[in-house]
Amino acid sequence: MNLKKIITAIIFISSFIFPQGKIFIPMDLQQTDHLKAYGITYHALEKGYKADWLLNYRGGSFLIDYSNEIATECLVEGVYSENISLADASAMYAEIQSEDNNMDVVRLEKAPKIAVYVPPGFQPWDDAVTLVLEYAKVPYDKIWNDEVLRGDLSKYDWLHLHHEDFTGQYGKFYASFSNAQWYIDQQIAYENNAKKNGFKKVSEMMKEVARTIKSYVGQGGFLFAMCSATDSYDIALAAENVDICAQMYDGDPADPQAQSKLDYSKTLAFTKFKLEMNPYVYEYSDIDIQPLEVGNMENDYFTLFEFSAKYDPVPTMLTQNHVNVIRGFMGQTTMFRKNLIKNSVTILAERQGTDQVKYIHGNFGRGFFTFYGGHDPEDYQHAVGDPPTDLNLYKNSPGYRLILNNILFPAATKKKQKT
Repeated sequence: MNLKKIITAIIFISSFIFPQGKIFIPMDLQQTDHLKAYGITYHALEKGYKADWLLNYRGGSFLIDYSNEIATECLVEGVYSENISLADASAMYAEIQSEDNNMDVVRLEKAPKIAVYVPPGFQPWDDAVTLVLEYAKVPYDKIWNDEVLRGDLSKYDWLHLHHEDFTGQYGKFYASFSNAQWYIDQQIAYENNAKKNGFKKVSEMMKEVARTIKSYVGQGGFLFAMCSATDSYDIALAAENVDICAQMYDGDPADPQAQSKLDYSKTLAFTKFKLEMNPYVYEYSDIDIQPLEVGNMENDYFTLFEFSAKYDPVPTMLTQNHVNVIRGFMGQTTMFRKNLIKNSVTILAERQGTDQVKYIHGNFGRGFFTFYGGHDPEDYQHAVGDPPTDLNLYKNSPGYRLILNNILFPAATKKKQKT
């Protein structure tokens, strides 16, 4: 008899001990694989089981209706769980919903349909989100400009922007990589794609893509972005009616008055930023915090803010973790300058005592957006061509947990579960 059959037999027997009970998945330091725990919860929703997110209870734990298949999956995937009775579950709910505790229960209703905006040919390990989706076995679709422009975003509840440059400047890698074959191939692919979609310039196509994504959010979509897809996205929105690209990027010079023509009212998160117009400088604007400002990597940690679970459940969901101080990590866009963040945006995490913000969230229309600075939470200074991170070595990564909080967020409802 193989291991899975043995596990299934054990689970079958235990189902008689815990009839109609609950599977409790703690998310504190007792958890053996925090990342796959999100995948377990996602799969339970896919299969129609009821699941609750216990905000601020033992690290943001999950409580799922008992089933043999979910219990088996926990054992097979190495996720620590406990089978508890309905009486124990009721006691847990009562403790959480006591006015004396900063905790609450959020019902997770339906597994969100996920899309990752990613250029063709990129591998899952090129991006932290796709990497952790693969590890947690959460399904997603890859989409690119063609799908966005023809209206496919309406099919999805949650959209992640791969480490993209929405300004049409190819990541501003020109000075370092303009002769590299991958850079040349990338430029050709984007130019061909722009022509296919009826645009003379890549930058103009990317502006239309950015506007379409903004409309998706306004109509109720959930947008998540990391690294360069955060500030370059907002810059593209602000530069809707101005050319900010130098000749090597789009064939003609940038508008010398570009800075004065930016329209900050069109952005989601940032305002009053100054563009970096030098095409040889690896930076888009002053939104990003520079490495010299970060200083010694040994001192690079960011702190999650604490919110009221009962009265401010959205930021509470997004900051669920088993620790509140997390190791920093670099990226093309590492962190955001606090004074350039709009007042309407909620700061979720920052480096204490500095103007360096790591993690933000906001509303636009009926939807939401979350921006998270940096490239890979477990690779401090990821460089082009570096090997992929092996998440089997980082099963309890608090930095990656923040990504997965966002993936479950669209499944949550405001109605609280009391029994």
